[in-house]
Amino acid sequence: MESRRISFPSRRFLLATTLAAPAVLRVTRARADTVTIRMGALKLIHSITPWFYERFLPAGYKVEIIPFESPTDCKSAVVTGSVDFGTFGVAAGILGAAAHEPVVVFGSACNKGMAVVARKDGPINTLKDLKGKRVAIWPGSTQEVFILERLRMEGMTIRDVEAVRVSFSEMPAALARGDVDAYVGAEPGPGLSLFTGVGKIVEYPYSTAMGSLNMIMGTHRDTIAQKPELVRVVLNLQKQGSEYATAHPAEMVDMAVTKLGMKREAVALSVQNVELNWQMTPAMIEAGKTYAQHMLELKQIRALPDFGTFFDSKISDQLAV
Repeated sequence: MESRRISFPSRRFLLATTLAAPAVLRVTRARADTVTIRMGALKLIHSITPWFYERFLPAGYKVEIIPFESPTDCKSAVVTGSVDFGTFGVAAGILGAAAHEPVVVFGSACNKGMAVVARKDGPINTLKDLKGKRVAIWPGSTQEVFILERLRMEGMTIRDVEAVRVSFSEMPAALARGDVDAYVGAEPGPGLSLFTGVGKIVEYPYSTAMGSLNMIMGTHRDTIAQKPELVRVVLNLQKQGSEYATAHPAEMVDMAVTKLGMKREAVALSVQNVELNWQMTPAMIEAGKTYAQHMLELKQIRALPDFGTFFDSKISDQLAV
């Protein structure tokens, strides 16, 4: 009798375990089917939107953000498949497309976010004052194209300044040390120079035919062709994330401080010079074509990209309806 009393609970336990097994398998299978979006983003305030994606992720997706220092490095990661998507400067995208790399622009990411900054106690007050001065410029960046065009508009060329290769994150420190007299930077660098009292704004270089176009959403050509629904999910995340961050600037500052280790007071100043977005408007595409034409004239590229394959606004147009 004693042995029977022990055996019945054992059977009930085994039965319960067996019935529970399918549920466990279903959970495991759901996790295995989760799609991971590998998102490349620059370590800049105007590339902050991907950090807001998690708030709007649909079921079955998760996002992994891979930060980059250089726009060209982020673009190259998209081309090689190291990341699925990236937010980087339009100049980096044009450089790749002009070299026949399979990079496609399917959305916008940010306008503005640039500034020409000089020492507050120095003699540089206008662009013409840069003549003969040491100016930090990051090669292959959107900022480089803008400053070259602005110099041309002022009757100058890059040979009129002493260009110094400095990464965006190092520009404020280089200015503070006196290593350079000015820099053509990306936020939050200008905001940091203003906050510390070291720098002053010479100008926001938005007076060219390129307007204030800065960063775009890019992916591999195969991704557009083979995974259009994934592209739609990501651009919709960019749409929701950019609109939310724009409507909640304090949270945008908090995110930059938390995720990128940026100084709060500097970021608060930088936000005023950042315009997050997502849509490929006709004006944005036209500005991109003008941008490429300037790069061709400046001999930064040997030929214009095939705009028919480089710009793909189909999904953007659908989301805009």
